[in-house]
Amino acid sequence: MTRQQVLDLYFMDARCKLIELAAFLDRVERAEGEGDFRHKALLKALEVLSSREPSRARDVLMTLSDPTSEPLAAAPGKGACGAWPGPPQS
Repeated sequence: MTRQQVLDLYFMDARCKLIELAAFLDRVERAEGEGDFRHKALLKALEVLSSREPSRARDVLMTLSDPTSEPLAAAPGKGACGAWPGPPQS
């Protein structure tokens, strides 16, 4: 596809996602209390997203992913949380 075709096909969907993300960040910033690792990870992923590198999708995914290769002895929760909290605090 040409660049114009890609824009014609996907622009409105990307626009919607950006607005939803902006609204989410507004809600987080207005909320009381402290954030956690997920907020920090999302902000870091946004920095990666704003780069001009051709590997942005991979780089954003890696920013949110657990980079370790050793399995955990036990899962810290029931399900995935969408971002890596970092090494366990001792």
